[in-house]
Amino acid sequence: MVSHLVIRNPTDRSNTMALTLGIDVAVRAAHQATLARDGATVWRGRKFWARPVDLERLWVDLDLVDPGELTVVIEPTRNAWIVVAEWFRRRGARVVMVPTTQSADLRRYYSKHTKNDRIDSELLARLPLLHPEGLREYSGQGPADALRRLVKQRSTMVKRRVAVYARLDALVELLGPSWYAMLGSNYGLAALEFLARYADPNAVIRLGQARLSRFLIVRSRGAWREDHAAGLVAAAKETLVLWGADGMDFAELAEDIAHEAEQALFLTRQIKQIDERVANLYADADPNGIVASAPGVGPVISAVIAGRIGDPHRFTSLAAIRAYTGLVPKVSQSGVSKVESSITKAGDPLLREMLCTAADQARKVDPQIAAKYQRLMAGDRHHDSAICHLATLMVTRIATCMRNGQRYALRDVDGTPITEAEGPAIVKERYQLEPRRRDNVRHKRMRDRRKQAADQESQESLSAPTSRPANTKPTSARVA
Repeated sequence: MVSHLVIRNPTDRSNTMALTLGIDVAVRAAHQATLARDGATVWRGRKFWARPVDLERLWVDLDLVDPGELTVVIEPTRNAWIVVAEWFRRRGARVVMVPTTQSADLRRYYSKHTKNDRIDSELLARLPLLHPEGLREYSGQGPADALRRLVKQRSTMVKRRVAVYARLDALVELLGPSWYAMLGSNYGLAALEFLARYADPNAVIRLGQARLSRFLIVRSRGAWREDHAAGLVAAAKETLVLWGADGMDFAELAEDIAHEAEQALFLTRQIKQIDERVANLYADADPNGIVASAPGVGPVISAVIAGRIGDPHRFTSLAAIRAYTGLVPKVSQSGVSKVESSITKAGDPLLREMLCTAADQARKVDPQIAAKYQRLMAGDRHHDSAICHLATLMVTRIATCMRNGQRYALRDVDGTPITEAEGPAIVKERYQLEPRRRDNVRHKRMRDRRKQAADQESQESLSAPTSRPANTKPTSARVA
């Protein structure tokens, strides 16, 4: 009988028992934790709050010799998880996150008909053994990062202001086309100040051209003067003629317009303040301006990319960064067949939006990107689909530059370095896409769709039931 003696190295963590703490984070209720050792549950359903006393009590119950042996698995739930993750990270534990969609799928496999916090915490505790490649190392503050949070807030405010502008357009249209012609379509500060005070045509006429001129000169910093005031007075008189004596209660309409204009003014001031804060935070996050050196990337887009990606080294590969943007296609493969459909859109929507905007501008500056855009469009690709491909290329190059600490370098298709002034000239000379070519591609796609729809309609059975009501009347007279 031969016996084998195995000597384990105490410093080798692969030979030690895996201690995992799964925490199901709640927003308004107590969190629940389950402790597992090598996949076997030690205890489950331990409730605690994200308070120092409860966390200290939980830490004592873990009875750890080395805090580095503990792996805390958390499913990101709103912003409540970040406090718990930071507390355990400062104690020396390894904190990993699992995407909510993956944990939901595994929960259905583990317990199909029951879902509660105890089961969730137990599942998270076993995840390192069930699906280790699905875990993501927690390396930054995530939602607690100021730049990441601020660029999202700016995007939300810009969209709110666009909605206010749309409502303002609808209200100003009631006054007649002359108002829209004088105030413009982008509603600057002078236009908003005017609408907040003098949206009533009767008030404009009472104010007079002289006083209105002084008001506009001050609010527009001299851009609007006497001629603009005269145009607004004429527009007010035209409105009164259009509606007649009893056609519209202009005082009530002016109140509605004033409310929308004041909201737009407030949002505009807030966006301006946020832009100043974003500029300072981006200078601290990217002091060398690596992201801003990419073509088509301005101050706002560079801050969004730097803030939403964060530390590029937290991703295992460049493919992981591309997957994070949601710009990669869905893949369905079985045997020799492989189908790639639309993009997943599973990542950060704000980052994806800014990357597409940057790619649309970069194709006019970078010859390499312009050449790829030309090849895609030559293959009857839709413009939006081509831009998604370019955005994927853009984020790969920007992430590579961020990882290497090098600025983006413009190059010709043969790899020759070029200047920023030479790039647009090369693109215009070699890779300019003719507008007729784009129209032909669009019309060809529409013809193909109509033909496909017609083919499907012709293949339908004439006796197949339809959604129309049945005709119960006889089609011919009965013969006696």
